[in-house]
Amino acid sequence: MENILTGFHAVEERVRRVSEAKDAAAAAKMTIFFDKAGPRIKKILAYAKDAGVKAIKSERAVLDEKTRSLSETARDHRGIILVIAGETQSDSSVDFEQEIEALKMAERATVVILDSITDPHNTGAIIRSADQFGTDLVVIPNRHGAEADGEVVARASAGAAAWVKTVRVSNLSRALEMLKERGFWVYGASADGTTLSECAFSPKCAIVMGSEGSGISRLLREKCDEIVSIPTCGKLDSLNVSVAAGVLLYERRRQILASL
Repeated sequence: MENILTGFHAVEERVRRVSEAKDAAAAAKMTIFFDKAGPRIKKILAYAKDAGVKAIKSERAVLDEKTRSLSETARDHRGIILVIAGETQSDSSVDFEQEIEALKMAERATVVILDSITDPHNTGAIIRSADQFGTDLVVIPNRHGAEADGEVVARASAGAAAWVKTVRVSNLSRALEMLKERGFWVYGASADGTTLSECAFSPKCAIVMGSEGSGISRLLREKCDEIVSIPTCGKLDSLNVSVAAGVLLYERRRQILASL
């Protein structure tokens, strides 16, 4: 059992996290395979050396073979891969109940719920925005989501997946109920809601982003305390879900900073 990450950003950020944490146990499970040490790879190898992560120079054919079972995007390894022994993609997530219990006592907290977003590139882009705008937790469903393409998510997030806490849950509806029990106000993103400029996010908020095609499911929409929309003026009827998430998270962050 092993988890394989490819791409400069995804590998660099995962190794850098271990390096900064001085996590020897995590480092012992990691091995980098690379073929040519160009400038980007040299930077990653420096982090690996500091962290105590083993690095093995290998023929490109070896890297091709190790990534053969990955998705087409992840197979484009750019000459470096990170193999993490004893871990699957789901193992890298955190425990939902443990995390929200910790956030229960926080003065402010932001959680993003991804409802059936199936494109791993969208999921990765949302995680990148979550990192940039201080999101505490991203929640992804076990089914009807992009979690099966974890290596693509990691790459699309430009390495942010190594820093943003994510959790996979079997029941998003129950997850929303648990958040509300801990003082969270739930906002659903939809074109027919209160315009964003009129929305004052609560100190502890959960933002639900719906699927690329049908938006938020009826059951989850009914559990939202407020529906919020982003005013636009273009010819198309909506924004890409990852762009919309970035706009909402920016406004959420702006309001937090304005209140300090």
